[in-house]
Amino acid sequence: MTRPVEILVSSLVVGAGFGVATSLVNALSHSYADLENHAYTTTGWSIAEIMSVLLDSGWAWAGLAVAVGWLVTRARESSPAALALGGATAGALVLLAATVAYSIVDTIRSGGLLPWYEFEWPWLFASVVFGAPLGAVGACVKRSGAIGLLARLTVPVGAAVQMVVLPPGRNEVVETIGRTIVWTAATASIGSIVVFFLLVERRRRSLAAAESP
Repeated sequence: MTRPVEILVSSLVVGAGFGVATSLVNALSHSYADLENHAYTTTGWSIAEIMSVLLDSGWAWAGLAVAVGWLVTRARESSPAALALGGATAGALVLLAATVAYSIVDTIRSGGLLPWYEFEWPWLFASVVFGAPLGAVGACVKRSGAIGLLARLTVPVGAAVQMVVLPPGRNEVVETIGRTIVWTAATASIGSIVVFFLLVERRRRSLAAAESP
């Protein structure tokens, strides 16, 4: 399998799987929700709903593009430009596939008669506009130095920021649980990434000092 075909297939398969999973988890969360009950509406929650708000958050979709950009460019490419191009292509494709799969499954579940793509053009456009740079960021994850550090911090920092600007959930309880989970995971990730970076940089400087005359 040639490299472009590998990137295409991997991106489409992963994206379609994510889109289908997100739609089905949303459906599961709705099946547990008793929105006619005032108490449940204001304070109720379920594990399925928490999974739904986490999977269907902007940071999770952004993380998907970054992860696939990293995944398909782990092998050595001819140049940083090739890495970035492969990651950008993968990022755009994976979000396109996820959006299409999500929309098709939602249409099937709801018994809709209109073609699934009638109202999805803005999301398809956004998949390319945001997916390409996010995929390119993923391609930089394996790089050393400040560029690699910033690339690795993109998803956890973005997730933490979203919890401040646009927390997920339909009531305060769901928002609190969602924010707690995301902030905990983001804090742990950021701390691990920074500590690992500092250790690697310290080792690199020690080796450079030992090799210098």
